Amino acid sequence: MSDLATALALAIAIEGIMYALFPDGMKRMMASVFEMPSAQLRMAGLTAAAVGVGLIWMIRG
Repeated sequence: MSDLATALALAIAIEGIMYALFPDGMKRMMASVFEMPSAQLRMAGLTAAAVGVGLIWMIRG
């Protein structure tokens, strides 16, 4: 459970850093997300999740 909490905290920290360093770029990215079709956004999310799980498997394995 500690690893999960650490991973979530790291994700929040990285997102915060991105907003702090590139606020205008993050605004543009969020605006483009609203224009994407739901199916494309779902596939991007599933792909990112699969890559993340694969990386964890490789690192931990």
